[in-house]
Amino acid sequence: MAQTSVNIRMDEATKVAFDRFCSEIGLSMSAAFNVFAKTVVREQRIPFELTTEIPNADTIAAIKEAEDFKAHPENYKRYSSFAELLKEVEEDA
Repeated sequence: MAQTSVNIRMDEATKVAFDRFCSEIGLSMSAAFNVFAKTVVREQRIPFELTTEIPNADTIAAIKEAEDFKAHPENYKRYSSFAELLKEVEEDA
């Protein structure tokens, strides 16, 4: 099969890190990109998940609260049962 060239632009740090990784697993960068391209063609999809899921402010706040609870449980009220918690919620409503 005839060969052709493809030029790919990327920042220098990514190139160096990718080249180092490829060397460690015994592949050239060219071979790694060929593996990627052949997988895309064979599977008709990008072979990994692409996402822009960045937590919103509410989620970030909830994560921080959970981390704080884990680090300092003494600062939070505890309930002996779900019924006890539900009763308090209903009384506050």
